[in-house]
Amino acid sequence: MSKKTLYWFCQIGGWLFLALAQSLYLKLSDALTIETATSQFLLLFFGIVLSHLYRNFIVKYGWLKIKIILLIPRVIIASVLLAIIGDYTQYGIELLLGIAGDKHQDTITVVTNIVNLIPFFFSWSLIYFLFHFIENYKKAEIENLKWEASINEIELNKLKSQLNPHFMFNAMNSIRALVDENPNKSKDAITQLSNILRNTLQMGKNKTIPFEEEFKIVNDYLALETIRYEERLKTKVFIHPESKNFNIPPLMIQTLVENGIKHGISKLIKGGVIEFSTKVENDTLIIEIKNSGQLIEKLDSESGFGIKNTMQRLRLLYGNAATLKIRNVDSTSVLTELIIPKNVITYEGNTN
Repeated sequence: MSKKTLYWFCQIGGWLFLALAQSLYLKLSDALTIETATSQFLLLFFGIVLSHLYRNFIVKYGWLKIKIILLIPRVIIASVLLAIIGDYTQYGIELLLGIAGDKHQDTITVVTNIVNLIPFFFSWSLIYFLFHFIENYKKAEIENLKWEASINEIELNKLKSQLNPHFMFNAMNSIRALVDENPNKSKDAITQLSNILRNTLQMGKNKTIPFEEEFKIVNDYLALETIRYEERLKTKVFIHPESKNFNIPPLMIQTLVENGIKHGISKLIKGGVIEFSTKVENDTLIIEIKNSGQLIEKLDSESGFGIKNTMQRLRLLYGNAATLKIRNVDSTSVLTELIIPKNVITYEGNTN
């Protein structure tokens, strides 16, 4: 139902209900005659006409934008004026029809008739303004949500733009270390990097990508790092078959794997092992990355930039539905646990 249709439905329905209610009262009081019934019809007609003209006046002079404290006296005055106009107009028509009787015989009767009409127009005003205040409030809420979503979108894109150069810098350093030492391996490294770049460019501005696409990037990255660290880096991968049913924020797992190698294994003289595994429980994907080393740096340090970035992206995409935890499992290894729900929930209607 359009706003215009709703307005006329309420407008005609409201005044019709009033006229019928008063007619029923007259019937029960044995005072319903042709004259009183005609009077109720005139009340219905002039009520619709005057309130509609009043509504046009409200819109034209911007009363809907006026503060309540300034609006109340205007509504009271308008209700009184409408009651006076309505009463005298109705009386004039009744005179022409010869059914006026002693309606305006004395001042007290006139004042009583006007006072009886004032609550009707005042109630109409309250309903009309209340409807628009509620509607404007809802519009403001929607605009606030859209604004918040756009801010989140900007923030998310900012984080992604920070992430890609961060990853590229480390990858290029890996290749640089191989150029003089082993040209053939450096060529393989460039091939692995080109695969990663190609997949990254294909992601575009997607908030999430299929797990399988992210897994390809992780595989290429691990292959690249294995060339660099040689026997110092050993990898183990265990993937749950249902992992493919989930979407992952681009380069998020790669960032966590990179973090485990850079801040764990690379600092060990003999290197170590990085284990990447997934499991599915209650429609959530649990990703575990276990690496040799010890967690001794705070996550808010400069070296923890990738982790902070990851936490911010999770918050923007999933709210409190996703979690990231990093802890020492024992004296020789660190466990990073990432829990992700099936769908993005922050942006309404977006499940990627």
